[in-house]
Amino acid sequence: MDSETFGIEKGHGQEAIEWLNEEAKKDNLKFEARLYGQEIETQNFGAFEMFSWIGDVQTARKMTIKVSKRFKIKVIEGGYKTKEKIFKLAKQDYGVVRKGDKVIGHLAFSAPVLGGKWKVSEEELR
Repeated sequence: MDSETFGIEKGHGQEAIEWLNEEAKKDNLKFEARLYGQEIETQNFGAFEMFSWIGDVQTARKMTIKVSKRFKIKVIEGGYKTKEKIFKLAKQDYGVVRKGDKVIGHLAFSAPVLGGKWKVSEEELR
């Protein structure tokens, strides 16, 4: 599985991704993350550098929390979907904003079905 709606607080992307990949390799986990050059600006939480990953979703979630604690930064843990199967003209994804173990908000993302960048369509403080 993979996801493109995970993010790291702006300014910490490169060092956090390097740390994530080193930790995964050290712990022998099937996980690899990389920045893909997109930034998301939120009204309530600031700016994030978006990253994609390949591997297990549970590992990705655990590693995202670990990097947040390690660097004391906010992260977006994305990849949540609705259970509804509705045909739409846009892709949708949902995420939570974390600082360490604490969930501080929720985000809804949307992107055109035929390519295009993710945008924050809704956000909510917790």
